[in-house]
Amino acid sequence: MNAVRKKRLLIMLGLVAALGLALTLALLALSQNINLFYTPTQIASGEAPNDTRIRAGGMVKNGSLKREAGSLSVRFIVTDYASDLAIEYQGILPDLFREGQGVVALGRINAKGVLVAEQILAKHDETYMPPEVSKALKESGRLPSGEAKP
Repeated sequence: MNAVRKKRLLIMLGLVAALGLALTLALLALSQNINLFYTPTQIASGEAPNDTRIRAGGMVKNGSLKREAGSLSVRFIVTDYASDLAIEYQGILPDLFREGQGVVALGRINAKGVLVAEQILAKHDETYMPPEVSKALKESGRLPSGEAKP
């Protein structure tokens, strides 16, 4: 192989290696930002990974909302009517958050099986339900009558 071809081959191999490295780094960065949705039943059965950021949702169970006096700490239970999931949140809840309504919480499940939420999303009007929550409730056969479907 002459010197010109050898130089071109080395340049091409270098470009392919650099492209492969860049693609690998981009995919690693994107995989850290993926938040998969899990229902309380899936979390109870162990499908959701511990200490990984996930989204979990369902209906806020009536009578489950507990606020700590003098702080912004809140604890409540989300249900898909088959299983319950305890959620802890430190912060101001959305204005539309209330018991008996659909919510989605973004956070991590701790060793006790409690979702420690970083963010709480509540539905935006009386007929809307997050698509993931609506689908999960429909699959369990527990979609409340009169609820609009997304």
